[in-house]
Amino acid sequence: METSILIARIIGVIYLSFGIGLLINSAYYKKKLIALIDSAVFSILGGMMAIIIGFLIIHNHNYWEPNWTIVITIIGWIALTKGVLLLLIPKFTKAFKPIFQFELFYVVLIPLIIGFGLVFCYFGFLS
Repeated sequence: METSILIARIIGVIYLSFGIGLLINSAYYKKKLIALIDSAVFSILGGMMAIIIGFLIIHNHNYWEPNWTIVITIIGWIALTKGVLLLLIPKFTKAFKPIFQFELFYVVLIPLIIGFGLVFCYFGFLS
């Protein structure tokens, strides 16, 4: 359970910081997220980082118990899969570019990210 709490703290702080950043600086992030999609550096480094993070989570936290910790395992598998796809199919992210250009996407995304951040912070710091 110590590993679950540590990972929940890390994920919670990252999600909460990013969500609040998106809320406060949405014009900046909208422009930069679209630019990231076109970046080869993002595909390569982002893919490598996602594989490393996903692998570390899965290696240390591959728990499939029916409680909140399963979400951490799922995030690990998603990160690993995303990293592999970014390296195998670098143009994979370009398929998502139109989504990032819709205002409604951010209206839905920001509360979700902040909500996930709050939930993970709760389990990491308060439970």
